[in-house]
Amino acid sequence: MTRRSFIPNRYYFQRWVNKALINRTRLSEITIRLVDRKESTDLNEAFRHKKGPTNILSFPFEPPPEVYSPLLGDLVIYAGLVNQEAKQQKKTRLAHWAHLVIHGCLHLIGYDHENEKDATKMETLEIQLLQELGYANPYL
Repeated sequence: MTRRSFIPNRYYFQRWVNKALINRTRLSEITIRLVDRKESTDLNEAFRHKKGPTNILSFPFEPPPEVYSPLLGDLVIYAGLVNQEAKQQKKTRLAHWAHLVIHGCLHLIGYDHENEKDATKMETLEIQLLQELGYANPYL
């Protein structure tokens, strides 16, 4: 990154991940990786076949059936875009980061928004979890 972007500290990441995974009974691990514009663009094009960078990508980890692993997967975040979106959407940076981390975690545990029914279910849970953390509805 050409200039230093705002990045929440470990406390916030842990808080958001814990909230998203609150109903899981097994120990879970998630890797969060912060990347620059080029890497976000490369990954978005390679895995989603979409041009340009994106704010967050979720990569679920699926071990073979006979192997137990607490690793749920990876979240790849382009901090510069997350902060830019927060400003454009007139949200606090922490609120937008919280939303995206929770959104990404939900993808890692099987939630999706490919159709209207699934999107409503996922968005409703996001709103509830964010509200419990003291953040406003991100979809308003």
